[in-house]
Amino acid sequence: MEIDTFWDVIGAAQAGAAASGEPFDEVLVEQLADKPQQEILEYAERFDELHDALYRWDVWAAAYLIGGGCSDDGFMDFRAGVIALGCQWYQRVAADPDNLFEHPYIVEAANGQDRSEVLFYEDVNYAASGAFERITGDAEAFYEAWRTFRVAHAESDNAVDMGEDFDFDDDREMSSRLPRLAALFLGTSP
Repeated sequence: MEIDTFWDVIGAAQAGAAASGEPFDEVLVEQLADKPQQEILEYAERFDELHDALYRWDVWAAAYLIGGGCSDDGFMDFRAGVIALGCQWYQRVAADPDNLFEHPYIVEAANGQDRSEVLFYEDVNYAASGAFERITGDAEAFYEAWRTFRVAHAESDNAVDMGEDFDFDDDREMSSRLPRLAALFLGTSP
């Protein structure tokens, strides 16, 4: 699946969720379930690529600030949530996660909304498998097809460069690396 097509799928699910009032992840599953199984697998491949590209210490630090902490699983959900925001926000976060300080959800979180609910969107991780289950009636069908797809489309798995590790509990360090988010969540000066 081409990157533009992937973002079209995300954008259509956003529009569908806004129009229907249904949760984004449910609309996404519905839309994927209307596609051929091969396209769902291609969607999953592109999703994983974009998800993996956000596997960096600076992005994790942003999630840590926003969530008041962030486990491995929480970070997986956060990256899915960034993808769910759409292409423009994804690109902004990939360029500099401190850009999230401008997102309305983040501003709301900084002003007292339950941080755990902001941008940590676990169900988006499972949209492709949910679509497969809806089509086949078999919860394991996606994983069987995925294994076959990955063998046929195997690429060299290079180690992920997460960038420089740093202490998320050091307010000075967080303020120097993510000054605007730190100002929102730690009350420091940018």
